[in-house]
Amino acid sequence: GVPYVWGGESPSGFDCSGLATYAYRQIGKSVPHYTYAIWGQFPQVPYDQLQPGDLVFFHGLGHMGIYIGSGNFVHAPHTGDVVRVAPLSDRMGDYVGAVRP
Repeated sequence: GVPYVWGGESPSGFDCSGLATYAYRQIGKSVPHYTYAIWGQFPQVPYDQLQPGDLVFFHGLGHMGIYIGSGNFVHAPHTGDVVRVAPLSDRMGDYVGAVRP
């Protein structure tokens, strides 16, 4: 329910990569606040090997979320929306891949 805020990486507002940056910071792991940097920094994971915590990418690396298991991910969708859980199946048409920090 936290609002989408472009460039946001705190509980007052998140963008998609800021959500991952914040979440991983809570467990002491550094994740860049930029989708392309995240994609390039960590090993890729095949779809059939996704685990909770993997970072999933869509729309030519223009959007991402955090896989939470059972075919779902959490993401900060876009301006005017809020952080929410969604099924990966809703985004498979523009799914790019996943990485594991």
